[in-house]
Amino acid sequence: MPGFFTAIAVFVKQLMLLVSYVKNNAFPQPLTEEEEEKHLRLMAEGNDHSRNMLIEHNLRLVAHIVKKFDNTGEDLEDLISIGTIGLIKAIESFSPNKGTKLATFAARCIENEILMHLRSLKKTRKDVSLHDPIGMDKEGNEITLIDILGSEADDVVDAVQLKIEKSK
Repeated sequence: MPGFFTAIAVFVKQLMLLVSYVKNNAFPQPLTEEEEEKHLRLMAEGNDHSRNMLIEHNLRLVAHIVKKFDNTGEDLEDLISIGTIGLIKAIESFSPNKGTKLATFAARCIENEILMHLRSLKKTRKDVSLHDPIGMDKEGNEITLIDILGSEADDVVDAVQLKIEKSK
């Protein structure tokens, strides 16, 4: 039961962090539809200021999407950073003539970026080093995976030894 209350406390703490971001206006307000269209048009012409405006004014979307992943055990600030990378990729690859809104497209890109990060973490957690100890031998020495795995040189020595014994 104490673990349950600890989990609730951690959840409330993380939720309060995100709420404080939004309530304290740490993120700029979203752009109006007209402003968004203007900045998309200017960005297409190479205006970096418009690109930055689109990124900054959509950070709220990143925080909103990150809330879905608060139970993954990852640090919220890390997830916000990764979500921001997804937002940047979305803004740079968005095409207004496809008929979707920037927020809809960006939400998918942000979520996909976070999911890719979580999958990559899952893969690296399964990795095992050949030099990590996996147990002890009869004398109490640590055994590593590389000690147990046979090499071709061992096989050759065993084969030669077997032939010598057969020829006797």
